[in-house]
Amino acid sequence: MAVASSFIVLALLPPQRLGDFWRGRIRLGTVPDLRLPVSLLSFTMLAALIVAGFNGSRDPLSNPLSLTVWTLLWVGLTLLQGLFGNLWAWLNPWYGPYRLATRLLGLSANGAPFHLPDRVSYWPAFILFVAFAWFELIYPAPDDPARLAMAAGIYWLLSLVAMLAFGFDRWSRQGEFLSAFFAMIARFGIVEAKQDGSRLRLRLCWPGAKLVSAEPLPPSGALFLLLALASVSFDGFSKTFLWLGLNGVNPLELPGRSALMAINSLGLVAVFGILAGIGLMAILAGERLVRSNQPLCHSAGLMVWSIVPIALAYHFSHYLTSLLVNGQYALVALSDPFALGWNLFGTAHMPIEAGIVMGAGAAWMLWNLQALAIVGGHVLAVLVAHLLAWRLHPVATSASLSQMPLTLLMIGYTVFGLWLLSTATAG
Repeated sequence: MAVASSFIVLALLPPQRLGDFWRGRIRLGTVPDLRLPVSLLSFTMLAALIVAGFNGSRDPLSNPLSLTVWTLLWVGLTLLQGLFGNLWAWLNPWYGPYRLATRLLGLSANGAPFHLPDRVSYWPAFILFVAFAWFELIYPAPDDPARLAMAAGIYWLLSLVAMLAFGFDRWSRQGEFLSAFFAMIARFGIVEAKQDGSRLRLRLCWPGAKLVSAEPLPPSGALFLLLALASVSFDGFSKTFLWLGLNGVNPLELPGRSALMAINSLGLVAVFGILAGIGLMAILAGERLVRSNQPLCHSAGLMVWSIVPIALAYHFSHYLTSLLVNGQYALVALSDPFALGWNLFGTAHMPIEAGIVMGAGAAWMLWNLQALAIVGGHVLAVLVAHLLAWRLHPVATSASLSQMPLTLLMIGYTVFGLWLLSTATAG
């Protein structure tokens, strides 16, 4: 009802005034560009975490590498990116080493020895994201510290080599999947940063305002963004009694990841294929309703930006309980990264309050926060889609009409998200 109502209200508002209002900015001033020292510090921390992965505790809930990668980075930083903007541009552990390596090797920091063909587009990032999603969701032991340290170390090294070969900006934008993902998610953030010499000019904007001015993504970029949403959705769906029952698995006797690798691999591909197919059909149906002459790739590449609020909402809802509990374990582990009895930050002996997510009161609060995020994310997605559609169809009635199939899809996905929150799950 909330998503449908928002569509009706937006259809009645003048798109020009709504667009002008949403594109408003407030200047915040300038800050020094400290990306180089911050990136070098980030790389140093990553190196220490990889060492801790090999030599620290074997318990994933005591090892800082597992907790940092899966809780602080993949969950926490993604949400901070969506709220504030591109923090990853500063925390990127490749930028500083890349600048140092180009100086040592005598290479140009703004050039590249090899040219990455335009037809490659986002396909390297897409393929690497598929591998990452499979490792996170399907591989039997993604949080095993030693295996994760090996994967992280090899990935960092190969990415640095690719950046030296094809250029830092080009590979970060279309090859290194974390940078590509974080850059897309950051477009929803409320802080905008522009380079001004050695400083950054900061401006405050509305949530999603940067999405409205985004350029259409190529097919590989659109699929990359859809994969981000599909992977989180499948992670929730794969634990439901429905999915396990369909595959002949008793959810009360869950056999473990190894026994489910094949069916979950197929399930991840199926969820991605269904989501991409339905999304494309919704956009195509909308364009047919208004008899548009726009190429489908152009329309789909622009309208796919409207799923960023939905992806963020699902990320928050799906990982909320993990963030609240494992975030506490991370604070403890980071104070004693090598299990040597250290207490670097005074949190090594902090008690873990797992009860924060247990009990009827906590369940009621968490479920309503998750439901509010899902509904709110879809409402904001309708707003972004409306303004993007107005770029394709300057006539207000055509813009609204073209959005009807996509809005119906968003309503259905809202119901699906709320069902995932309320249905029985295992594991």
